[in-house]
Amino acid sequence: MDKRKAEWIYTTMVKIRRFEERVEKLLEAGDMPGFAHFYIGQEAIAAGMCADLYDSDYITSTHRGHGHCIAKGGRLDRMMAELYGKSTGYNKGKGGSMHIASPEIGILGANGIVGGGIPLAVGAGLSSKFKKDGRVTICFFGDGATNQGSFHEGLNLASVLSVPVIFVCENNQFGVGTRICNVTRQPDLAKRSIAYCMPGVIVDGQDVFAVYEAAQRFISRARQGGGPALLEMKTWRFRAHFSGEPPLLYRTREEEEQWLKKDPLVLGREQMQSQSLLTQKQIDEIEADVAKQLEAAVEFARNSAPPAPESAVEEVYA
Repeated sequence: MDKRKAEWIYTTMVKIRRFEERVEKLLEAGDMPGFAHFYIGQEAIAAGMCADLYDSDYITSTHRGHGHCIAKGGRLDRMMAELYGKSTGYNKGKGGSMHIASPEIGILGANGIVGGGIPLAVGAGLSSKFKKDGRVTICFFGDGATNQGSFHEGLNLASVLSVPVIFVCENNQFGVGTRICNVTRQPDLAKRSIAYCMPGVIVDGQDVFAVYEAAQRFISRARQGGGPALLEMKTWRFRAHFSGEPPLLYRTREEEEQWLKKDPLVLGREQMQSQSLLTQKQIDEIEADVAKQLEAAVEFARNSAPPAPESAVEEVYA
């Protein structure tokens, strides 16, 4: 990781964290409609995985997708407008938090259906293989998706067709409030790759250097025709499943305390400073710049018009 890449990765993690914290406050204040699933605590995964992607590469996302969208180049103002339900949002205010999409920069859509992005990613990978365009697809999903039929069917087909798709399981230990260890006998989900004859690697999802190293390795492999891989990112969401849910309803305080010591922003910053990749001055400037971008994004969203009633029948496919 060189200095330029380190600055991009850290800036991206800060953008994700501050965006989510601001949305959390806006929801609590009743200023923003609806609810959200926060990505706080998992920033290293999105930033590390997307750092070496091109605009033309694809990602598929989840209900906890703000971080993925930001890491793939999503604009904070258009994302904020979408959360506010405004016409200037990525989906013209009709998709909201769980359905942000921007095909022009490779965001094939966040998805409110658990495991819903997996078949889409395989399809995108197949199109890339036919076109020989060198594109790679990163498919993000949670541990809860690994017991869905879409997971098994998707990985099997990806392997049979040898498509350039990297399956990234963000194992934050819980599917809503269900511990993954209570619903599968094999706690290391990457080992499921054995059944589909593809590489399976466990990565510390709180260590952005480890994530970035794995991303480099498997993105390069996929571009060169090496086929799919399954990466399991061991991580922890620092908030409850969604805004408004009691945070310690099914997790212990001891668990929380241990995982909070593994804050990816803190660990990443310390590593980058110790390796002379970032200075304190740069860190302060990044924080200040992101704060300005967020203020502008909120104002943009608040001042934007809602969708016109007649637009309800536009862009409807079924």
